[in-house]
Amino acid sequence: MRIAVIGGGPAGLTAAYQLSKELGKSVETLDVYEASDVVGGMSRSIRLWNQTVDLGPHRFFSKDKRINTLWLEVVGEDFHIVQRKTRIFYNKTFFDYPIRAFNALKGLGIWEATLCMASYFKQKVVPVKDTSTFEGWVTSRFGSRLYRIFFKTYSEKLWGIKCTELDSDFASQRIKKLSLFEAVKNALVFRNSSKHATLVEQFAYPVNGTGSVYTKMMDKITARGGKVHLGTPVEKVVTAGNNAQAIRLENGQEISYDHIVSTMPLTLLADRLGTMPEALTRKVQSLKFRNTILVYLQVDRTDLFPDQWLYIHDAEVETGRITNFRNWVPRLYGDRQQSVLCLEYWCNFEDERWSTEDATLMSLARKEITKIGLAAENEILDAYVFRIPRCYPVYFSGYQEMLKPVQEFLGKINNLHVIGRYGAYKYNNQDHSILMGMLAAENILTGAGHDLWEINTDYEVYQESATITKTGLKVTSGN
Repeated sequence: MRIAVIGGGPAGLTAAYQLSKELGKSVETLDVYEASDVVGGMSRSIRLWNQTVDLGPHRFFSKDKRINTLWLEVVGEDFHIVQRKTRIFYNKTFFDYPIRAFNALKGLGIWEATLCMASYFKQKVVPVKDTSTFEGWVTSRFGSRLYRIFFKTYSEKLWGIKCTELDSDFASQRIKKLSLFEAVKNALVFRNSSKHATLVEQFAYPVNGTGSVYTKMMDKITARGGKVHLGTPVEKVVTAGNNAQAIRLENGQEISYDHIVSTMPLTLLADRLGTMPEALTRKVQSLKFRNTILVYLQVDRTDLFPDQWLYIHDAEVETGRITNFRNWVPRLYGDRQQSVLCLEYWCNFEDERWSTEDATLMSLARKEITKIGLAAENEILDAYVFRIPRCYPVYFSGYQEMLKPVQEFLGKINNLHVIGRYGAYKYNNQDHSILMGMLAAENILTGAGHDLWEINTDYEVYQESATITKTGLKVTSGN
């Protein structure tokens, strides 16, 4: 078989890595096409001021034995187990996240905490009727007052729409098992926040940054005879009837393949096929991705704050999340005596912020980091701006009505395998994208028939459950 993989992020490279094991056997040719000059996608690492940083915080955690086994196969012993510490900054106060009842009580004060509890119990007596939106879903779980404090501002910064216009899918996937009752129970009895996969208290992290995982995959792929073409963007997938038969590069070159794995943004893939009915084209055009602007600051201190990252729920600043790379693993900063912070700003292509000059963004980040009180102006030595287009698929209300017909159309194209956060229009973590890549490879190699559209951020592990520890893989249970 001749196989092309579009995109060198977690999903695409995992698929290629698995497929490369069959090079010289059932696979004749394996080509990976990556538009940028480095692999990793959103999970890449870059060098700044003689330190290694990621594109924002990227922790790895999974309970799926298949995913963890593959990750360890690639990473080997080059990882640390990091004790997670993340907090919410609200009203000039830091709150633990996951929310801990006593910490929240102390930070809010007796009066505000009492009002929050009253709002919570009111919700239990007179529940909100519409839980199809993010606001309705979260309010039904926490009450309106806690929703406004701990969820509303950050979510509206991230998505650029009101929470009444955001689909409840985002909440159900990301905070499904989190509740005020659980927070109180954990505070009174025992801490068990790790029951929720996105809120684990420990995670595995490669000593050379998240991007090193995918650099190692690339090295293995090329060592086995595959090719990774960097700086080679793909314009479109070429079809004949219901069959994907080739890719066209942006330079106009067309290359034929038996199978094509695509992680390019679903909107671009579908729009460029040229074979979609007009009604479906309009649905594709309604799907939107949110862009991210990262502003890195080099700060002349090593003891800024203890968190790996902070969620900023302060409406008076634009930044929504701040990462401190000093608090991940020592290899990232080595002997450097400065810290690197990353402030995240989210916007759409049409927003003025996306086209703002770098110097203005750097000035904004400097002002906001001092306004929050995390660093002094005279401690900031330098700044750097990195822009990421189309990184968050927007779950606007009713998005599934637009997305499903597009998925069905693409699903009928033989030999086309659509995966990844961008490709599948799903808010994946690394582990979800890795699993998509593994299952896509199985579909190609064995005809396994996995429905790749069904791999979601809230999928349950039905095989053996296992976690990565300091000494390797630990099987914790079996189903």
